[in-house]
Amino acid sequence: MLDYVFLVVGFALLIKGADFFVDGSASVARKLKIPGMIIGMTIVAMGTSAPECAVSVAAALKGSNTMAISNVVGSNIFNLMVVCGACAVFAPLPVKESTMKQEFPLSILAAVLLFIMGNQSMKIGRIDGVILLIVFAAFLAWMVMEARNARNQAGEGEIAALKGWQCLLYILVGLGAIVAGGDFVVDSASAIAESFGLSPTLIGLTIVAFGTSLPELVTSLVAAKKGETDMAIGNVIGSNIFNILLVLGVAGAVSPMEVLMENLIDDIILIGMSAVVWIFAWRRKQISRLHGAIMLAMYAGYVGYICTR
Repeated sequence: MLDYVFLVVGFALLIKGADFFVDGSASVARKLKIPGMIIGMTIVAMGTSAPECAVSVAAALKGSNTMAISNVVGSNIFNLMVVCGACAVFAPLPVKESTMKQEFPLSILAAVLLFIMGNQSMKIGRIDGVILLIVFAAFLAWMVMEARNARNQAGEGEIAALKGWQCLLYILVGLGAIVAGGDFVVDSASAIAESFGLSPTLIGLTIVAFGTSLPELVTSLVAAKKGETDMAIGNVIGSNIFNILLVLGVAGAVSPMEVLMENLIDDIILIGMSAVVWIFAWRRKQISRLHGAIMLAMYAGYVGYICTR
């Protein structure tokens, strides 16, 4: 029972820690007069990906390397099919043509790059991690330039500015909670997996992936409810890119990760599902309620597959 308590506590720390981190960092950016679009595309996206980063790096340091990769791939599949699917069922998601031509293909290319690296030597080594981080740095620089070009159209956002000492406190408390939550989740999830005879890969793809994707789910659902549909789908696509390039880049640079054949199969499924959603969006320039229902059904089928394989 203690393992389940630690798992719940870990998820709570991850979610609340990410919340504090985003608020504190966004307030610092606001004080420095950084445009709202840059805040949303960088700080908020990295904040919602912080749980995946904490869990994957903690897993890599503890030798649970298959959970690190499974967590990222599982989170990306959950983000795409469940978060986008649920938002689309709630309110159809218009997709800008620039998003379909730039960010969406890049998210697919990131998954393809992961497959190529993993398939070559069946591991993500330190060199692979550094390459992923270099690509991430280039992607981040490109996002900042794009945001600066569009800053005249950027909104101010709704995050209230905090005092200087509050910003620092929020950031430190948030990061501390994220790190502690990552440790709790990895330790308890591994213990639960062993007690049920389940593989760390399965736990990483399901329980851990769902828990670390809760920030994206909450953020996107709230954005869709407020009519900010661009933010809803942008948060998902951006987080998926961050998860592969930044999270696995850091985890791989810290400790080489073994890649299982199951990881490669799941990555292929991620690529295929991404292509399907891309086609959905391309045909009607939106993800409709019907598309959302289909995406949720596809995820349910995927969960059934990984539980029985």
